Amino acid sequence: MFLLWVPVTLFLSFIVSQTWSVQMSWDNWNADLRNREKEFEKPSSPPHIIFILVDDQGFRDVGYHGSEIKTPTLDRLAAQGVKLENYYVQPLCSPSRSQLMTGRYQIHTGLQHSIIRATQPNCLPLENVTLPQKLKQAGYSTHMVGKWHLGFYKRDCLPTQRGFDTFFGSLLGSGDYYSHYKCEGPGMCGYDLYEGEEAAWEQDRGLYSTVMFTRKAINILANHDPHRQPLFLYLAYQAVHSPLQVPARYLERYKGIPNMHRRKYAAMVSCLDESIHNLTLALKRYGYYDNTVIVYSSDNGGQPLAGGSNWPLRGSKATYWEGGIRAVGFVHSPLLVNKGTKCRSLVHITDWFPTLVTLGEGTLDEDLNLDGYDVWEAISEGHPSPRHDILHNIDPIYTKAKNGSWKAGYGLWNTAIRAALRVGHWKLLTGVPGYSDWVPPQTFSNQRLTNRWHNERVRWDRGKSIWLFNITADPYERVDLSQRYPHLVKKMLLRLAQYNRTAVPVRYPAKDLRSNPQYNGGVWGPWYKEEREEPEEDERYNNLLTNHLGKRRWKNQSNNRKLKRKVEE
Repeated sequence: MFLLWVPVTLFLSFIVSQTWSVQMSWDNWNADLRNREKEFEKPSSPPHIIFILVDDQGFRDVGYHGSEIKTPTLDRLAAQGVKLENYYVQPLCSPSRSQLMTGRYQIHTGLQHSIIRATQPNCLPLENVTLPQKLKQAGYSTHMVGKWHLGFYKRDCLPTQRGFDTFFGSLLGSGDYYSHYKCEGPGMCGYDLYEGEEAAWEQDRGLYSTVMFTRKAINILANHDPHRQPLFLYLAYQAVHSPLQVPARYLERYKGIPNMHRRKYAAMVSCLDESIHNLTLALKRYGYYDNTVIVYSSDNGGQPLAGGSNWPLRGSKATYWEGGIRAVGFVHSPLLVNKGTKCRSLVHITDWFPTLVTLGEGTLDEDLNLDGYDVWEAISEGHPSPRHDILHNIDPIYTKAKNGSWKAGYGLWNTAIRAALRVGHWKLLTGVPGYSDWVPPQTFSNQRLTNRWHNERVRWDRGKSIWLFNITADPYERVDLSQRYPHLVKKMLLRLAQYNRTAVPVRYPAKDLRSNPQYNGGVWGPWYKEEREEPEEDERYNNLLTNHLGKRRWKNQSNNRKLKRKVEE
């Protein structure tokens, strides 16, 4: 029996080993097949990138945040993509745009204070490498349509000198939606619509800018081969920034809103939503959609005085409260792994630079000194975000808090200085953060906010210069915990001081009278020249003559457009 038993055992062992071997081979074959399928599914080229930046859209002013404003396109794109529900930008236009373009905090570009004004010899510092430059290096065709607002005092500052192959849009922060004319003060008025580096007189048909920019973007899509070269389109709408202007047909939808500011604002958002619908149809029509990443973002919080709403967040545009810096944002793409989800990881506007360059198979050099992180896996797959803190800003020349001091900052920080920092769940503010009220949508009126009564009104404590909030537990910033947790305050003040040691000097030059459009043919545009390049007197007279002719031309065009609009309406 023993002699028989041994061979049987060996035989069984042989069978088991062979079965195991076959099973392993089968598993390996299946794994290889799955990998091959994944490889087959991957796009053969880097994705097309469409970055849509809207202006002054409030946190509440989208349908999926409970707004009375109808935004079916944005709601659908966000629902089918990934909603960014812990997403931050800067409180004003130029700061957000500078951080998007460079991936760097304001303290590292010198743009810590306010915005870049039309009359200042200032722009996004030329030593900073921009997002379109990196994507261009990676083989992308790069295009910008819309609002620049990063300075133009000399030619090197223009979009086409900063990485964009083409540019169609405005250089300033705002202007008339139809005439594209802007005044920065008495006697400082000019035309502001560009094609490349020249005024777009010939391309101007007096169209409402939201419609005009969308048509231009669609034209770019139609004239590019999506299978030959990846495309980066930066579509920076003027909407929904003031002035509150909109075609009459959109106002019909909001007759039930009694306040005209809110009604016009709502209509502007609806026009924007319709335009993005037309853009997405074009992406499908021209063969881009299946290999495209669409990013949608507001540049800052809404302005209640101009119809916007950030309810239930505290504060508004231009403040460091959540209502000024927490933004509407989402990513929509067939390339997302986890579609139809919400990303609650911390994401900041500086993160788009490394995220999109990496997606585009570009390179990120160490000497870029980025403050942003690659957050694609956090967005697409739900992984933890590599970002744990955000420096909202340090503005050393903003109005100082009267009761701020080094003593109030435990000798670590002067709390008179305007600053805000987020670390994990915690947010610290010092100095004067800005208008601090909560403004429910139903309270909009034509009165000044400071004279308005409503149930959520709170008394401004003028004696304070430091606040601490647990934003995760208290996103509406109602309970100041700075007195309860002084050890956390000290840690965050120390972190602020560490950031401040890396700051570069503030760039905020005085007004330059040479910026006046009357010296540039009635057009806002580059004016600064080195001393040796200053124009001669006769050239100045030629400019003034051209300006006179340009004004006459603009007035004639403007009158024709107004007449045309009245006929259409």
